[in-house]
Amino acid sequence: MSDKKKLKSLPRLKTDKEAEDFVENADLSDYDLSGFKPVNFEFENKSATISMRLPESQLAAVKAEAKKRGMPYQRFMREMIQRGMQALHSR
Repeated sequence: MSDKKKLKSLPRLKTDKEAEDFVENADLSDYDLSGFKPVNFEFENKSATISMRLPESQLAAVKAEAKKRGMPYQRFMREMIQRGMQALHSR
């Protein structure tokens, strides 16, 4: 018999309340948490507005990628800008 226990998959939680209740009541050691990736949270207020022109095909590609990742496309664009800036500064 194996000492390794089978880990459960995390449930899909649709609201903050569901997530709070789950974390409050679940034993997280029973769940497979290996699929988590680091996430950047946006705490800073978005006080500046920009307007930019780009090809419709590029905007469509950005929107499609954001949708795949389950996030709004403007947040995805901010994340890509931030990653690009970090890459520039890490050289």
